[in-house]
Amino acid sequence: MDSLENQLQSGPKALQNYPVPLSPPLPSISKNIELNRALSASSKSSIFSLNRNDVLFEDEWLIAINKPQGIYCESILSAVPTLLKNDSIDSGDQVNLPELHLANRLDRDTSGVTIITKSHRMAAKLVKAFTKHEVRKTYIARCVGPAPEWENITVRSGHGRSKYGAWRVYAASDVGRKLPGGSMVRDMETLFEVILINGQDRLKEFSRPEEHEKRVTVVEEKSVVDCDAEKDEILLRAYPRSGRTHQIRLHCQYLGIPIRGDVKYEGVYEWNGRTYDGHELHAESLSFMHPVTSQPVLIQAPLPSWAAQELGPGLL
Repeated sequence: MDSLENQLQSGPKALQNYPVPLSPPLPSISKNIELNRALSASSKSSIFSLNRNDVLFEDEWLIAINKPQGIYCESILSAVPTLLKNDSIDSGDQVNLPELHLANRLDRDTSGVTIITKSHRMAAKLVKAFTKHEVRKTYIARCVGPAPEWENITVRSGHGRSKYGAWRVYAASDVGRKLPGGSMVRDMETLFEVILINGQDRLKEFSRPEEHEKRVTVVEEKSVVDCDAEKDEILLRAYPRSGRTHQIRLHCQYLGIPIRGDVKYEGVYEWNGRTYDGHELHAESLSFMHPVTSQPVLIQAPLPSWAAQELGPGLL
């Protein structure tokens, strides 16, 4: 794939019309692993059900669920009506099922806060809030790579699909340019902060992103990663300021610290004698002004086991 892509990129038409992705193509090892993970997730998702312990927040207009790793968001949506029906049976009240919509989507192997709205109107309002970047999101990621020298950093780049349909990092200066499939390179920005390196504290508590040092990486060329460098375990908190597909995963790959288990973006499949069934990325929290009540809402998901082992069972 590399040689074919290089040929396409070296042709005069490619050079003239299309920007060149700066992150590498999908590793060959990822194809079969991803297929097996998808089959496993389809099997688990087909029998998935919700209980009240999975609910993080609920009111008249929306319900927030703690999505497990390896379950598709559509299965979460499909399971909500049964949960609401069971509630009505337990209470003895007859409830008309609302019009349910996914307000945000998480990747198959990403766990954490998933919001489902209960009406078309609420769905439109919340989608608008996401689109206007009025929803503040935090994620926790476990990465493996050379320990970064920075404590926090903002990465700005382009984002889009390559000739082969894979999501890739593009130069920030390519934003707005047309891609082979007819789509455009869009802007992508993530703020990262280091929490732990090999279990040693860097930062545990939530911080205010605006108080971080003004260290910014504007992506304009391929990253240089020392493949022979010693690899460490790095726990990060990420604040995505845009909502692009696989954004955090792509930016971690670009920084040379891919997420553990994320074989699609060069994350280790085996580490310290263990094989990973999925990547370790968790949608930790969502905060926003409620579109109906205008009250501030903060929804937090309990930490998954791979993060709670070092940070404790509660959200820090």
